Amino acid sequence: MYRCLDKLTEHKDELFKFLLRRWGELFGAKFDVLLYDLTSTHFETDQERGPDCLRQFGYSRDKRGDCRQVVFALIVIPEGFALCYPVMSGNTVDSSTLSGFLDRIEHRYGRANLISFMDRGLPTEDSLAKVRAIGASHHVGTPKGRLTRLEQDFLHWPWAKVRDGVQVKRLATEADAYVPAQSDARIGKERGMRMKQLRRYIERLKALQGQSLTRDQRLM
Repeated sequence: MYRCLDKLTEHKDELFKFLLRRWGELFGAKFDVLLYDLTSTHFETDQERGPDCLRQFGYSRDKRGDCRQVVFALIVIPEGFALCYPVMSGNTVDSSTLSGFLDRIEHRYGRANLISFMDRGLPTEDSLAKVRAIGASHHVGTPKGRLTRLEQDFLHWPWAKVRDGVQVKRLATEADAYVPAQSDARIGKERGMRMKQLRRYIERLKALQGQSLTRDQRLM
């Protein structure tokens, strides 16, 4: 199967163009809302590769910094159909990929009627300026530093209920609108995560009580 995929690689662009046309014909799929994210996969092997190989050390989402990896992007539409999946070097920085993604999307689908959804780690100020320049809308996770600067502005606005258990605020500026959300389910989940971590700390402290350690060893 892998050898067959190797042969398909050189025809990947033509294959996706065909699939996009068929998805439109069969399912009425539209391509004005795009979901973009990155992930990686690592290789558990000691075999060395040349410097031009995509398999490199980088930020490991799998918590396997000892393994080389490759990074790949996935662009899908809300119906779940993939538009493309660029494969990149394992040391690729997430935020450096967005400009190329925008160029590829603009070349293939044009400038108009695009809404891109991305998480906090992808956009930079330069890439967001490029999104605005091509006339595309964007929905991204706001960097925490900017949220801190806007904190006082948000305090004056009331929460609005959008559905059971979910409340939002909306702050509009000249360039963007910021919408912090508060979810009861998410609050409960994060409290549960913190309590689980706290229980682990307490269990570890109890275990330390039964060990003969110096002061410095206890601090470590």
